[in-house]
Amino acid sequence: MMPRLTALAAAMLLAGSVHAADRIKVGLVSTLSGPGAGLGVDIRDGFQLGIKHLNGKLGSLPAEVLVADDQQSPDIAKQVADKFLKKDKVDFMTGIVFSNIMLAVGPAVFQNQTFYISANAGPSQYAGEQCNPFFFNVAWQNDNLHEAVGKVVQDKGYKNVVIVTPNYPGGKDAVSGFRRYYKGQVSEEIYTKLGQLDYAAELAQIRSLKPDALFFFLPGGMGINFVKQFVSAGLSRDTQLFAPGFSADEDVIKAVGGSMLGMFNSSHWAHDMDNPENKRFVADFQKEYGRLPSLYASQGYDAALMMDAAVRDVKGNVEDKKALQKALEAKRFKSVRGDFKFNTNHYPVQNYVLRAIGKDAGGRITNRTMGIIFANHADAYAGQCKMK
Repeated sequence: MMPRLTALAAAMLLAGSVHAADRIKVGLVSTLSGPGAGLGVDIRDGFQLGIKHLNGKLGSLPAEVLVADDQQSPDIAKQVADKFLKKDKVDFMTGIVFSNIMLAVGPAVFQNQTFYISANAGPSQYAGEQCNPFFFNVAWQNDNLHEAVGKVVQDKGYKNVVIVTPNYPGGKDAVSGFRRYYKGQVSEEIYTKLGQLDYAAELAQIRSLKPDALFFFLPGGMGINFVKQFVSAGLSRDTQLFAPGFSADEDVIKAVGGSMLGMFNSSHWAHDMDNPENKRFVADFQKEYGRLPSLYASQGYDAALMMDAAVRDVKGNVEDKKALQKALEAKRFKSVRGDFKFNTNHYPVQNYVLRAIGKDAGGRITNRTMGIIFANHADAYAGQCKMK
C-alpha cells in the first residue's frame, strides 16, 4: 500500500499541474490588409510553415496560433492584443510589422508579463532605454539594414544623396542608421506619409536636386509604387537606387519587374544562403505558397523555431518566466540566416550582406548575395539598455 501524501507534497503536485501547459497559445497580430499587407502575410506564412515543420507543436506541446489583422492601425492592434492577453491568455505574441504599432502594443504586453518575439519591428526605443526582459527581436534593430546601406554608398564614393522615407518611428530610425555610416552630402531628407502611394511631388523635388544616388525606405506597396514611378519618370538613368532589403525583396521584385534590375540592397538573410535550414525553408515555402519567401517570411519562420526551442528548454513550464527568459536568450535553434546571438538588449548580433537584383540562370529577376557588409554587427543602442 502506497503511503498517503503529506499536505505539502499534495500542494506541490497541485502547483505542478497548474504550471504544466497542455498547449502553447500564440497571438499573431500583423498587417494583413492595405498597402503593407504583403509584409504581414509573409510573416504569418513563414510562421505557419515553421509550425508545420514542427508537426503542429511548440516544444512538443500542441500549438494554437490565433491570427488577427491590425489593419495598420495602432488602436486596432491594441484592442486585438488586449483580447489575446486577457481573454485568450496567450503564452507568446508576435507578428507586428510597423514600429509605431509595436510601440503602442508593447506596454500592455510587458505589463502582462507575456513574451513578445518580434518577427520584424525593431524600434530603437526597445533596443535602448526602454528595453524590456519580455521583448525579444529575432529580426534586427530598425537602424541596422540602413546602416549597412550607408556603408555601401559611402564605400562606393557617391557624393550627393537624397533620402526618401515615411514620417514614422521606423522612418526616423532609417535616416539615423544610414547617416551613421554615410558621411557624404545628403541634399534632402524627404518624409512621406505612411501608406502614401503617389509620389509625383517627391519625384519633382528629386529631379530638381539631381542626386547621383537615392536611398529609400518605403515598405510594402509604398516601395512598389515609388520604384515604378521613379523609373517611369526617367530618373533611374542618372540616379542609382539603394534600399534596405525590405524595400527590394521578392514581393517588391515580383510586383515591379524589370525596373528593379541593377538595384542594390542590404539584408541579414537571402534565399540563396547556403545552409541546410535555409534550403529546406526556401524549397518548402515555394511548395506551400507558390512564391519565393521574403526576409519577412524568414523572420516569421525563425520566430516559430525560437519559441519551440525555448518551450522545450523549460519542459513546457512557460509560467516560469525567469527560466523562459533564459531559454529564449540561449537561442537554441538553427536560424535560416546562419548563426547569430542575442545582445544584452535582446536584439541580434549578426552579419549583414549586400544583395544585387539581377537575373538568375533561369531568367528570373531576383536577389543575388554579393558579400558581407558587416560581420557580427550590433545595434547602436544596446549600451543604453539597463535590463531589469
